[in-house]
Amino acid sequence: MTALKSWIVSFRLRTLPLSLSSVILGSFLSLSYGIFSHLIFWLCVITTLSLQILSNLANDYGDMITGADNAERIGPARALQKGDITMVQMKVMIIIFVIISSVSGLFLVYYGTRFMSFNYTLILLAIGLAAIAAAIKYTVGKKPYGYRAMGDLFVLIFFGPVGTMGAFFLHSGFARVDLIFPSMTIGLMSVAVLNLNNMRDMENDNRSGKLTLAGILGREKSKIYHGFIILSAITSSLIYTYINYSAIHQLVYTVVFIPLIYNLAAVITNIDLADLDNELRKVAIAALAYSVIFSLAYIF
Repeated sequence: MTALKSWIVSFRLRTLPLSLSSVILGSFLSLSYGIFSHLIFWLCVITTLSLQILSNLANDYGDMITGADNAERIGPARALQKGDITMVQMKVMIIIFVIISSVSGLFLVYYGTRFMSFNYTLILLAIGLAAIAAAIKYTVGKKPYGYRAMGDLFVLIFFGPVGTMGAFFLHSGFARVDLIFPSMTIGLMSVAVLNLNNMRDMENDNRSGKLTLAGILGREKSKIYHGFIILSAITSSLIYTYINYSAIHQLVYTVVFIPLIYNLAAVITNIDLADLDNELRKVAIAALAYSVIFSLAYIF
């Protein structure tokens, strides 16, 4: 049971709502056009969750190698750091999740594009390979992009447009340019979670040589950056509603912006960086709530 608990902690369950958000949003928006496949939906869920867990495991592995995970780190102690899981065991589990995400991704691309041009199959396969590579290369390898202040950009791309518009396309077989706006909302909320994580750990990361955008900006400018992220997420969604507005109930999703504003206030007034850890799950849950409520507003 202790080993199982250690693995569950390493999977970082509180981050999973973020990856689910883009799949739910893209899938349910496809349903609003009367097109939905249960098989594709569950393959999207399995693939996305396995990629998220793969990224989390690789992050633990990479941070342990570089020394970013140490006794001075503010966030929850990780299983590798405590010695509950060995480096060899972690490496094996990373390989297992590479296999899981690859197999589920192959089935997803096959079923999603079986009636389309083979060119679409190749494009989606390339995107899938890029997603696996991005999950691993965040903190692993000679030049991990998470150590070069590029994590925010990759999170925005893969948790936003790639996840949302990719799911929509696999269900419907066509693309809509205006979906970039709600997909950016999900992507930006995911960036907000990463920024909170990096703000919390910025002092230790700087000492360990882990270069994050929060570490470059410093505490006060990171707060301003966080405000820009949250306000951009809200604005992006409102633009989509303005373009596609037809009924007042389509604005019901704005209730999700209330906890986001409270989060922004908590960040702006923050004194103790350790307190930011509680804000991560709030934004992650808000992203999941947004994806469901926003989508349902266009279905009904």
